[in-house]
Amino acid sequence: MRLAHSPETASRSSGTASRLAEPFFSRLPRYTYLGAVLNLLAWVSSWARIGPWAYTFFPLWLSFILVLDGLNVARTGTSLLTRSRGRFVLLFLFSVPFWWTFEVLNVPVQNWHYRLDQPYTWLGYNAISSIDFSTVLPAVLEIAELLAGFALLRPRRAPTWVGPRVRVRTALALFGVGILMVALAVAFPRYAFGLLWLCLAFLLDPINNRAGRKSILAHLLTKDYRFIAMLALAAIICGFFWEMWNYWALPGWYYTVPFVDAAPHLFEMPLPGYLGYLPFGVELFCMYQFALLVTRQRADALVF
Repeated sequence: MRLAHSPETASRSSGTASRLAEPFFSRLPRYTYLGAVLNLLAWVSSWARIGPWAYTFFPLWLSFILVLDGLNVARTGTSLLTRSRGRFVLLFLFSVPFWWTFEVLNVPVQNWHYRLDQPYTWLGYNAISSIDFSTVLPAVLEIAELLAGFALLRPRRAPTWVGPRVRVRTALALFGVGILMVALAVAFPRYAFGLLWLCLAFLLDPINNRAGRKSILAHLLTKDYRFIAMLALAAIICGFFWEMWNYWALPGWYYTVPFVDAAPHLFEMPLPGYLGYLPFGVELFCMYQFALLVTRQRADALVF
């Protein structure tokens, strides 16, 4: 059965098609150029230690996010920001507790540490950190949306697709594996530190799946592996920029990762350490869907 499109939907589709027929650079929103200029200024300020404040992590990443969003508009006619400004802002708000969760998980394993430029009060440190952490989720999702625009990485399922649910006992078993991962990492941090980059997917995705939200499990059950590959690749691309812009920044971070510290480094990160970014993208998606579930929001404003 064919569904009729409303005049509003047809008009939007026609408008999008006409915009996409224009030259690429003319399709870029003005904030893309503003973001590019701000990004360059923040980058120079960070590495050269010049300007009113040399620590420019937030403006650096906010501007990068705006550039990515503008690229999405130019390529597809839509983006996280243009579809819903409210949900775009919500990504920043959700991102803060998301990354603080990883900070807590890092306590037993101590895989990364911060190098500060000066002493900070407890309030100052946590306030600045929270502002910086707010950029993590939107940056990864913007890159994921950009990748989803390519046929090779475009998920096979529609953005609103929820898919099949696993059995309750399967969900409980996976949740139990997640708890075991955390326990092993706490008990044996030198050997089981890598489990912390997997545990949240096992803890949250079964809940999302059983609650009828979009989940990694549903894509795995239907062999839509491009969905997982897209999220993993988005995170590792984002990771490259995190590590690059951190290299000469102060404050910044460095790593102490058992067994791989002696490996060649790309910036501060040992090359094998970049593998941790692959499940990170998946975990962020699980955390986002879980946050929407907890806050009782149905739509997620994603195109994948």
